Amino acid sequence: SKENAPYYQHKEIGYNYRMSNVVAGIGRGQLKVLDQRIAKKKYIFEYYKEAFRDLDELEMMPIAPYGEPNYWLSCVTINPECEVRPKALLDYLAAKHIEGRAIWKPMHLQPVFKGSPFFNHNPEEPSVSEDIFTRGLCLPSDTKMTDADLDRIVTRINWFFGAASSRY
Repeated sequence: SKENAPYYQHKEIGYNYRMSNVVAGIGRGQLKVLDQRIAKKKYIFEYYKEAFRDLDELEMMPIAPYGEPNYWLSCVTINPECEVRPKALLDYLAAKHIEGRAIWKPMHLQPVFKGSPFFNHNPEEPSVSEDIFTRGLCLPSDTKMTDADLDRIVTRINWFFGAASSRY
């Protein structure tokens, strides 16, 4: 049911309950290395967090003081005062053969739920999910990435924002 859009968009509800024996076997095998994968995802998140610590234009996804995250995606939001929008950064990264992704479109904005009730925390402001969707993006987070890959991504993003102030 996913539409052809740069983010997840749905005009209809679809279900996919199938799981072949092969896919189940792969999933079962991956459970044996789950702790290692989570550790690598945390490493990637912390790498980005440290690399962007002095970059005022970006904020890493906050970690709640309770529970333990799995760090599956490393997401950032662009400072609201910054004129750069996520699409500009995503387009720039794509031109450099770096795949970033848009944050998921909130459910209440999906065409399939048009007309369904939605209760905003403050009707005078965009919802938290709308704000994150408007200003956020997912950075590359594959566990096969090396430090050289991370350095390349970080260097490009830092360069982009260093140059962006005069271009946007």
